[in-house]
Amino acid sequence: MSDALPTLADFLADDRVHVFDGAMGTVLYGRGVFVNVCYDALAVEEPERVAAIHREYVEAGAEVLETNTFGANPVKLSAFGLADRTEELNRAAARLAVEAAGGRARVVGAVGPLGIRIEPWGPTSVDEARALFRRQMDALVEGGVDGLLLETFADPHEVAVALGAAREAAGSRPVLVQITVGEDGRTAYGADAARELARLEAAGADAVGLNCSVGPAVLLDVLEEAADRVGVPLLAQPNAGLPRTVRDRKMYMASPDYMARYARRFADVGVRFVGGCCGTTPEHVARIAHTVRGLQPRHASATVQVKAELAPHTPVPLGERSSLGAALAGSQPVKTVELLPPHGWDPAPLVEAARACAAAGVAAVTLVDSPRGPSRMATTAAAAVVEREAGVEAIMHYTCRDRNMMGMLSDLLGAAAQGVDNLLLVSGDPPVQGPYPDATAVFDIDAIGLTNVAAGLNRGVDPGGAALSAPTRFVVAVAANPCAVDQERERSRFRWKAEAGADLAITQPVFDVESLRRFLDATAAHPLPVLVGLWPFLSLRNAEFLAHEVPGVAVPTPTLDRMRRAQGDGPDAARAEGIAIAREVRAAVSGLPRVAGVHVAAPQGDVAAALAVLDDGTP
Repeated sequence: MSDALPTLADFLADDRVHVFDGAMGTVLYGRGVFVNVCYDALAVEEPERVAAIHREYVEAGAEVLETNTFGANPVKLSAFGLADRTEELNRAAARLAVEAAGGRARVVGAVGPLGIRIEPWGPTSVDEARALFRRQMDALVEGGVDGLLLETFADPHEVAVALGAAREAAGSRPVLVQITVGEDGRTAYGADAARELARLEAAGADAVGLNCSVGPAVLLDVLEEAADRVGVPLLAQPNAGLPRTVRDRKMYMASPDYMARYARRFADVGVRFVGGCCGTTPEHVARIAHTVRGLQPRHASATVQVKAELAPHTPVPLGERSSLGAALAGSQPVKTVELLPPHGWDPAPLVEAARACAAAGVAAVTLVDSPRGPSRMATTAAAAVVEREAGVEAIMHYTCRDRNMMGMLSDLLGAAAQGVDNLLLVSGDPPVQGPYPDATAVFDIDAIGLTNVAAGLNRGVDPGGAALSAPTRFVVAVAANPCAVDQERERSRFRWKAEAGADLAITQPVFDVESLRRFLDATAAHPLPVLVGLWPFLSLRNAEFLAHEVPGVAVPTPTLDRMRRAQGDGPDAARAEGIAIAREVRAAVSGLPRVAGVHVAAPQGDVAAALAVLDDGTP
């Protein structure tokens, strides 16, 4: 590279405004590359097409090019069967961009999010995520980039991991970091974006800023605030406005002149690097470069200390959160019954069933969230109605399926506002098991991640680190399956749920007491209290269904034989035998360590059968 061109470190230090390039994907799509193609592989498969776009940005006045590697990490490449070519593709993209720059621009290696949730919101550990990032980053450095650019990050935990990996991979090269915000100017987790940029500076970023998601107007407001809180250079790469649908195509409507006017406004508030993201083209960059050439920011960013965070609250003691919590804290035997919300809007039958449970001395009723796929009344509303009208506490069964994290957060805060303080958090069944085979599913985070969210709310902080006005009072239950086929995985997940902040576990229906005993022994290092699931069979058919068609439920052959013999004496005899079997299991588990009580299902809405299991004179 020519000695006449300043280094990227020089750009960062010279207090002048510099120009980044614009979108790569937008231009590739506009030139006929279909979206089903792996754009990150084009540096190898169609290098001249990519190189030509790089050169056009240089001709337009870009002083910093980004490699075409936003999604070139092993996770995203695996969708195209290319994970094992991660290093090859990133090295090739870096070398291609450096060659196309031709000594007239510096090159940064573009690194985007992994596309999966990492702890504490997902199952991928920090060490695993760091290793995935390093595979991409190390290859970019080997390919000759002048620095690394982390862009379009929404999760503050993930960007912190990525920044740590980048600092290791980059050596003395600069690391620049950009996060995204919504139209409200806050991150996807609801956090204050200026505060997050200050955090990234404190964590070692050489420049910080915003890109993608929205147009320049929103980014300007955030960066104006950040300029007074951040001491490193600021970056701005907005989209060309918000996309509009024009004849089934998403079109970005902001003109080059409009983007150029905002480039000057960015400079006016102290932004040092300007460019574009989705929807921008070499024409946009040319107008931006013409406008900011020779500009210095009106006021330089002054280094300030990151504002001290509000300390999390100490969680409310378990015994003060709810009656269920008090029973658990006081080691009182707990009896709960599982009910189905109505398949409609009328809560009267549910309220009647819950009142019957209250009269029988049940501590709480669990309201199941769309079991096996069919639609029912939302458990948030059903739990509030039960607690208001039936005189018994509810345990709000809540599945992660079909909700993203922000939707879940809203639901949990809404439940807390309505006085629903007991939760049973599960990942959820795939909808294909229900009556809507064409339904799709959303699995943004699983039960472990949601347990982390709920535990954070109990400390008074949301997933973005923002303080709540007061901590929630949730008693957090999680599911456990002592008879799972993959016991190693089930026990690991139990441990992670306990570490995430669960207060108790509720098991799948248990018919084999020895399996439960082994599970309790194997998880003794994480001694959560356990409510043992019981299921009174109503018939042989009901027993066979659980044994053969419900994943995770194990019904021993002798138990099925008992139901088969009883069925021969008629349906009443079979129902009575099913209740007797559940009673026997209850008696057998009552003395086991950590067993805090039982959780009885009411199959097919037969609440009387569930109460009969409890009405035998035992605690």
